[in-house]
Amino acid sequence: MEKANAKILTLSFAIAGALVGLTTHLLIKAFAGAFGVVARAADSDMVRHGLPVAIGLVLFAALQFNPRVRAWGEEVVTEIRKVVWPSRKDTTAMTMVCVVMVLISSVIISTFDLISGFFINYLMK
Repeated sequence: MEKANAKILTLSFAIAGALVGLTTHLLIKAFAGAFGVVARAADSDMVRHGLPVAIGLVLFAALQFNPRVRAWGEEVVTEIRKVVWPSRKDTTAMTMVCVVMVLISSVIISTFDLISGFFINYLMK
């Protein structure tokens, strides 16, 4: 495995672990407001802070040291490096086309809504 790919994979696995830890922390916080059992457990700093950190570290270690996951990650990074990304000019042009199309469609839909509203009000009177 290339050294650059190894760094990218390690960083990706660390971010995944951090996100899972953050999600666990937020779920504990949310469930503590809804369930008394979780609220009593969440009073402990070990559960409130230690459990999300432990889950994040376990996930990182499981991803980092699993040879199958690392091989899959290596393939993903290799394929992503093959992607030909559009230039800044192309991206700007495509973004402008999307913005213009959204504006045109919003005008058309708003016009139909306005006309149908007047028509329904006329029929109701």
